[in-house]
Amino acid sequence: MSIAAPPPPQALTVPEVMTALRLSRSKVYDLIRSRQLASFTIGRARRVAPDSVRAFMQERIEENAA
Repeated sequence: MSIAAPPPPQALTVPEVMTALRLSRSKVYDLIRSRQLASFTIGRARRVAPDSVRAFMQERIEENAA
């Protein structure tokens, strides 16, 4: 019997984004405020979709490749 890995999170917290991008809390919020990193709120909780983090990284890669 094999144990399946847990599914990846569907919404990341700001601390999880900080870890993923190796950035400070203020820099992550700067990216959210400037709409470079898409996010949403549920009540007072700010969340970022994993696809938004991937899109942000891909955009940075493409900018630096040009």
